[in-house]
Amino acid sequence: MVSLIFLPLLTLAAKVSGLDIPISVIVPRHAVEVSPSLLSFSIEQDRWTDWVGTTVDHTDFAENVEFSQAIFPAPSSTVPYPEATNITVGNGYYETAKFLPPGTHVVWGVNLGQNNVTAAVLEATSIKRAFDSDSFVQSGIVLDAIEIGNEPDLYMNNGLRPRSYTSSQYTDEWTTFAAQVADAAGVTNSSHTKFWGAGFAGSSHTNSGFSPQAIFSEGILDTAPGSLISTISQHRYSGSFCTGSGGLLQDLMTKATIRGNLTIFTPDISASRGLGLDYVLGETNSYSCHGAPGVSNTAGAALWTLDYALFASQIGISRVFFHQGIGFKYNLVQPVTLTRSILNGSALPEPLAPHVQPQYYAAIIIAEAVGKKGATRAVELDIDDPRISGYAFYDSLELTRVVLINSEAYFSGDGERPKTHINFQFPANRRVEVKRLNVGFADDDSGITWGGQSYESESGRPSGSFQTESIWLENGVDISATEAILLCFS
Repeated sequence: MVSLIFLPLLTLAAKVSGLDIPISVIVPRHAVEVSPSLLSFSIEQDRWTDWVGTTVDHTDFAENVEFSQAIFPAPSSTVPYPEATNITVGNGYYETAKFLPPGTHVVWGVNLGQNNVTAAVLEATSIKRAFDSDSFVQSGIVLDAIEIGNEPDLYMNNGLRPRSYTSSQYTDEWTTFAAQVADAAGVTNSSHTKFWGAGFAGSSHTNSGFSPQAIFSEGILDTAPGSLISTISQHRYSGSFCTGSGGLLQDLMTKATIRGNLTIFTPDISASRGLGLDYVLGETNSYSCHGAPGVSNTAGAALWTLDYALFASQIGISRVFFHQGIGFKYNLVQPVTLTRSILNGSALPEPLAPHVQPQYYAAIIIAEAVGKKGATRAVELDIDDPRISGYAFYDSLELTRVVLINSEAYFSGDGERPKTHINFQFPANRRVEVKRLNVGFADDDSGITWGGQSYESESGRPSGSFQTESIWLENGVDISATEAILLCFS
């Protein structure tokens, strides 16, 4: 039993199995401001005309290439749509960013892995040329930062550096590259465009090995280009499918697992923010190597995405960049027609048109909960239940919306669907609008609706009749297993 009790002294409480949890009706002091761009995309560069992205250590530059030329390895049952091993790009490659939606903010990566500073400078020069053009300026498409290198802590494992490669060597290389890239891209103390630092696949969380703390102790911020770092970026996946080993959907969705996978970065976040730097997960998703079949492409993964991103905002992670590609299992959107199954690489009986996947619904819910004002603050509700999580959102200091998530995975054959009743009590009583994410089963990969509407239309726009419920707080509301609801108080 979960109860939310609105008390006369501008507080309300939630009850879990008899536990009262106070929640302020006015914004608590520990509530954090949440970016409207909390959920963002990290996208592979190998299919730029389809996506925009970050496979930076496979990218070369050539003036005689109009857009890009890519070399792909053969597909496999584990990785049906592999990443390119090499991409050669020209000026037109970066110029196509003008087709992004107006107001888009971009972080672009340049190559460090091949240890060719000339290539990095040519890329940076072309990037600056594109973003300085009138079409970009008029559309408000902005280059926020340049990131030099991608997952350099793995260079010792993938042949890009010797096995003895250290973070100190990375710091020296980065500083050398960044000095010339800054000149080429116009990155200065007064420019809007800055550098992202680190981009590590993992972290030692200490002053040794690869971590933000290590490169700080090695003096990266004390160098001229290092002083232009505005943000520390790190990468995180909840598991791996690189060798074909799958994962259980309930394990991915579980509240404790989500928190454990993120709070491991608390020392890194504290160290970065303590030096006045922003901190983001610049690449993340469910399972590395493009997701696990029957897990990453399901409705359960949508609930995981929702809780994962919202919880990240509570521990000092300002934005969460969900990795995307072409044919990846964990995509929010498949932007082009596919001819092979994303699950095992087998030929499809007929081409599959561009479409949204279940995780897309999490992005919609987050957008509605956070809003567009840019000053919304949020706090996680202290709910002592292993399956129920929740977040309260405040505009102009007042409670306006609440998201509740039931992460218990419900499958066909499980019998009657479990429900949790949430009781509301309020001195004057009032009506609240309730909007539901309706899911058949946790492992469904389609047939999901949000507020009665589906985004699985040919255009990707919502179809179907819009539905909400108007409830009296004193009557409470039910939330089923594998469901999320949005309560609107204004």
